Amino acid sequence: MDARMYGPADWEHDVPRYGPVDRVAVISDVHANVPALEAVLAEIELADVDLVVSCGDLTWGAEPDRTVELIAALGARAVCVRGNGDRAVLELAQEQRPASRPREVWMATQHSATSVQFVAAFPFSVVVRINGLGAVRFCHGSPRSDTELVTPETPQERFAELASGIDEKVLVTGHTHLQFDRRVAGRRSVNPGSVGLPFHDASPGTAYWALLSEDVELRRTSYELSGSLDAGTRLGDPAAETITGLLTTPPSPREIIDDAESRVFAD
Repeated sequence: MDARMYGPADWEHDVPRYGPVDRVAVISDVHANVPALEAVLAEIELADVDLVVSCGDLTWGAEPDRTVELIAALGARAVCVRGNGDRAVLELAQEQRPASRPREVWMATQHSATSVQFVAAFPFSVVVRINGLGAVRFCHGSPRSDTELVTPETPQERFAELASGIDEKVLVTGHTHLQFDRRVAGRRSVNPGSVGLPFHDASPGTAYWALLSEDVELRRTSYELSGSLDAGTRLGDPAAETITGLLTTPPSPREIIDDAESRVFAD
């Protein structure tokens, strides 16, 4: 396995901290799926939350600029952490990463300068103190790398190791596109699931997120899938056919867990 760590940048010395607050909506892995995001944000608006936290991979998809507009419209209520996809956006924009595949070339053209600037402000992780739940750490992969795959079956020993550098007892991660809530190694491991590209057994056109207050509530939102399927083809996404397949016939959670635990890291 490729165990190269992509942790906090050299300039990130202090983790941003928020709260105390009462209610936090958590989204992750939107992958610029605008119809799914709009549907979830509509439900979040009804939930009367104090913050909306994105656990990474917000814009790596068909409509990044519109995605940024939707999140930016939340103002100070939106808190985003950096995923490996967000990191790739910056690396391409700063010419630190060669655009070696057609989708990387295309993706770089889809992010306006405003969107790149927006993504550039995402920290590696944040901590939010939630009344009744305590201090919660949010990151994309794990506290040590945005590429680490945390699943509902990550062994206790590995989970204890990856979380050893943090004090918080609740860890919220994304990256695997799997929704779960589990207690392991003396902590609570939560993944809100993916808004824009979930790996699940539910009907196509289901977006996943979570509501954190005194407890953790895993949520699902239905949306009209046709707009998401059309976007890639309409905008010339080289991966449109692949994304269509993942949205209509996604791999099962069992397949994803087995693959993730065999690899541990994936960029």
